[in-house]
Amino acid sequence: MEFDPRILMFVVFGAGLTLTVTLERWLARYWLSLPILYVAVGFAVWSLPLGLPHFNPTVDGFDAITLEYATEFIVIASLMAAGIAIDRPVSWANWRQIWPLLLIAMPLTIAAVALLGWWALGLAPASAILLGAALAPTDPVLARSVQVGPPGEDQRHDVRFSLTVEAGLNDGFAFPFTYLAIAAVGMTALGDWTLEWAALDLVWRIVAGCAVGYAVGRIGAWYVFEREVDAPIEDIDEASDEAENPSYSTSEGLIVLGTLLLAYGLAELAEGYGFLAVFVGAVTARQRENRSRYHKISHHFIDQIEQIVLVAVLFGFGAMLASGVLSALTWPAALVGLALIFVIRPISGLLAEANCDLPMIGKLAVAFLGVRGMGSIYYLAYGQNNANFAQIDLLWATVSFAILVSIIVHGVVSGPLIRHVEDRRAHVHAGQDTSMAALSPDAPRRRSKAD
Repeated sequence: MEFDPRILMFVVFGAGLTLTVTLERWLARYWLSLPILYVAVGFAVWSLPLGLPHFNPTVDGFDAITLEYATEFIVIASLMAAGIAIDRPVSWANWRQIWPLLLIAMPLTIAAVALLGWWALGLAPASAILLGAALAPTDPVLARSVQVGPPGEDQRHDVRFSLTVEAGLNDGFAFPFTYLAIAAVGMTALGDWTLEWAALDLVWRIVAGCAVGYAVGRIGAWYVFEREVDAPIEDIDEASDEAENPSYSTSEGLIVLGTLLLAYGLAELAEGYGFLAVFVGAVTARQRENRSRYHKISHHFIDQIEQIVLVAVLFGFGAMLASGVLSALTWPAALVGLALIFVIRPISGLLAEANCDLPMIGKLAVAFLGVRGMGSIYYLAYGQNNANFAQIDLLWATVSFAILVSIIVHGVVSGPLIRHVEDRRAHVHAGQDTSMAALSPDAPRRRSKAD
């Protein structure tokens, strides 16, 4: 009987899907995370002499294209899930802690990593910029353990909220620098191309992505809530059959997936950032009928899609490691990855949170828990597929090493650190109520009447 490696891949993937929930709960007892185990399994299986296909984007352009498409979809799904999960009303006051992470921490991280890439690794300027752009954004896929929970939890958590929204928005804000790296290939001096980059990639694409996302979110919410009136979460009797056995119908899944793809596709057609459109659209739709059960159902559906693709991508990353993606890794490259996780991100995060009134341990949690993952793979694969970057093997080795370190370190530390922050009540701004009701627009009026 001839052995078919393809069938073994089905077995591994099927077992991984079936055991996901059980393993996730079991690993949490030992301060471990599912990504650590599944990457290790992928590495172990692909290291065996079973004839499984190698998966290495540094030697096969088709692998790079496959990685770009697979990570593109899982990032889209993760952004949608994160946006739907955000209960907090959108306002400058409620979201003011986010902007410094995007406007201070992220540019500092890009600049620091790019400078190290140029100085310590000897990368060409374009390759150094691509390295900075790929490693700068926190990952919405692997940061599940530090993000806000499903809709309707009604508990304020400023640390989780900051990490969730940062991961949702900075994937779009990292793209201008990916385009800058692509435009810089072969360039030796500044010129008109930099003005074109600033106008198109830095300004227009961000504005277009936000506008398309807002429009699709508003239209999608109108379509759902005008077409079908849903009961608020608070009106459901917890002892009723409906509460114990919520009806998850196919229509909700079709609508949420269709809206997700529509927002992404329309934004890309308008030459905007699709990632930004998906997150903005999800947040916009979430603000309509905020207490509706529909949001919980939608989140449940998209979360399932995300987990299915995540299992495949984690095994795939383990296969990449076994196929030699780290073969070009040097000691300076490894030090750049370690510096990102332990020095650059924490310091830039603390600088960004300097004026935030979170307790110091809460600021440290936000600054340190900048998980790197599938988004970094996507940006690097996108860059490779759209320009001829020098030393691409060194770029892949550095990014893969940084992701591996992040998976291990953040996978072990995030749970205990978040629990410590919560035990110290450092997860909310000083003097603030832990209930989400305190963030509603009429909260000041209600408090003054109570007084």
